[in-house]
Amino acid sequence: MSDPRPPQDDDYSATVLGSHWFSGPPEQSGVAPDRVEGSVLRFGPGVTAALPAPFPLTVTARPRRGGGLRRYALAAAVLLAVLCYLGWQRYGPAIEVRDVAVVTDPAGPSCDSAADVVAVVRTNGRPGTLTYRWARSDGTYSEQLTERVARGRHEARLHLLWTFRGAGTYPARAELQLVSPGQRTAAVEFTYRCAP
Repeated sequence: MSDPRPPQDDDYSATVLGSHWFSGPPEQSGVAPDRVEGSVLRFGPGVTAALPAPFPLTVTARPRRGGGLRRYALAAAVLLAVLCYLGWQRYGPAIEVRDVAVVTDPAGPSCDSAADVVAVVRTNGRPGTLTYRWARSDGTYSEQLTERVARGRHEARLHLLWTFRGAGTYPARAELQLVSPGQRTAAVEFTYRCAP
């Protein structure tokens, strides 16, 4: 344990030591500090050492960057580009038909069977709906039909199954009538033959 009695040194004075904390060291003492660390001056016996900070206390001035608008310019540009792309995807150009062709087996169907007539509709790859109907040479028409085309799909295949029965020969014609988008037609001819 430390000795509770004050030191016997003639130069020591508790009054002078206490006043140091308020007014600084007395001018007449002429005692130089043991060392200087920042703004803490350490003098002779009895002065409590300053405790080091648990982490560095360095303050650096950050260079001032550009205005608030320039700070967020890149993020705003990316956001604007994404919104433009999504808007173009949703409200951009609609589906367009580039070409329509109708095909079937040129030999025609065999006795009491169906001809598979296929319309191949080529598009621009945009999403949309095709509205169409089939017209047959026997005077019948289908009701208006629709085909939903997904984004990125550049071709739609539309089928007509035309059933034939009985013996004989019948020259047939099937026509696709595209109602929208745009109005186009395409047809194919074939012959049904069934010997008696």
